[in-house]
Amino acid sequence: MGAAALVAQKGGAVTTTGATPVVSPPAAPAPSTPTPGQAAPMRALTLAEARELKTKVIELLKTVFDPEIPVNIYELGMVYNTSVDLAGAVDVSMTLTSPACPVAGSLPGEVQNKVASIAGVSSARVNLVWTPMWTKDMMSDAAKLKLNLM
Repeated sequence: MGAAALVAQKGGAVTTTGATPVVSPPAAPAPSTPTPGQAAPMRALTLAEARELKTKVIELLKTVFDPEIPVNIYELGMVYNTSVDLAGAVDVSMTLTSPACPVAGSLPGEVQNKVASIAGVSSARVNLVWTPMWTKDMMSDAAKLKLNLM
């Protein structure tokens, strides 16, 4: 992501990075009506719109469940980072409860497809990471309570 990227740690504030914004040369004027099969050009998001989009992404992540555990992946602590840039590109860094998780081949794709379906998201990418390794200590108190771990 460039200097104008928005970076937000899970539950943290959205901030701009870099000392100065990147200034791009002016683009050629876009046609007023897209040709058939061509998407309309998207304008850059404002900071407030990017924050709102991040909130929508997190709310959506709370609807995705590991099929073996009756708690969503966000409350399980499997989502390490969610970032949204001013172009509407969303990056989600997440892990699984174990590398041998039966949904290792499908859950990241499900997350990516669901995030990409949110209005205002120009692209979605899920990065599956293994560091730090997931432990039950990463779960929210609500998740621990639901699983009788408190």
